[in-house]
Amino acid sequence: MLGFLLRLLPFWVREPLLIVVGSVFGVRIMYLALRDGEWVPAAIGVAFLVFTAVRVHMVVRALRARRNPGPAAPAGGAVSDAAAQPQPQPQPQPQPQAPAPRRPAPAAPEKEPNAWGQALAAVAVFAALGAAVWLGPRLPPSDDGSTPRAASCPGGEGEELPSAYKKTSQAVTGDELCKALNRSDLAQLLGTPTETATVASGTSNTAPLTDGKVAQPEAEVRFDTYTVNVSATYNKLSIAQYVKLMEFGEETDVRTLSVLGRPAVLFSDHTMKIEINLGSGGSGGPVEQGPLARTLSVALDGKDRGGYFDITVWSTSGALPDDSALLTIAETVLPALPERTV
Repeated sequence: MLGFLLRLLPFWVREPLLIVVGSVFGVRIMYLALRDGEWVPAAIGVAFLVFTAVRVHMVVRALRARRNPGPAAPAGGAVSDAAAQPQPQPQPQPQPQAPAPRRPAPAAPEKEPNAWGQALAAVAVFAALGAAVWLGPRLPPSDDGSTPRAASCPGGEGEELPSAYKKTSQAVTGDELCKALNRSDLAQLLGTPTETATVASGTSNTAPLTDGKVAQPEAEVRFDTYTVNVSATYNKLSIAQYVKLMEFGEETDVRTLSVLGRPAVLFSDHTMKIEINLGSGGSGGPVEQGPLARTLSVALDGKDRGGYFDITVWSTSGALPDDSALLTIAETVLPALPERTV
């Protein structure tokens, strides 16, 4: 029934319609076959494209026939009797001889383009455009392996938070801290712009020795040279009280200042080095003193009513960036985190 209806259509409607349908179906089937690695659909797609090429060839021939019509045949199809009878030839009169004009040489016939070549070129262009439309959004970005991708923060959706977070007003989570810290320009802020983050993590823990009543989320981003750790402690200890406690501790190079209009303190302390042996014995080495770290503690609010953010930087080699790098990180990261309002 469909074939009968198609034959009823005029030639200049039916053939372009068949060309469009054959091209679209051929390219689509070829794409699905290449994606799934199936050869039978690929053969069907080739058949559609060949069918389309044949229709294009027919249209090209019809166009040429319309542009260059052949000489019309005689209407009667027979020669008249008068034309068939011999006619008396007039006697030629002597004429003065004149030099015969030189006829121009006939121009070389221009070679017409091959119809099959035109048809195949049209199908190839249409197939390439269709493939670009379908394959473009689905192809992965080119990655030659020379530029490693920066580490991303793990998703914290569905994570059950400790009850301390529900009792603390506007307490951030480890996932929020990680997203605020893991910036694209963090390596540049540290003075190592060519490095890429290798590890990014965030945890929503509670402070030790508080029976799970004090929220203490933290996040860490690690580079080849430096490691940056940001934590928030939601307790009642103010920066002023924190500075007094440092007088009894082992912190060195203590310096009080103001960051974003909040009280802050800079100090240095050694990290801890813990060695764990996962062998058959399962024993680990003793806790040792690790490399020196530089920490900037900033109050949660401008009135210093308790609680603080800690931004700590260290390296395995013991080298530390300038204090200006810590201050810049704080001024860049902390505005993305809520202040304490209660």
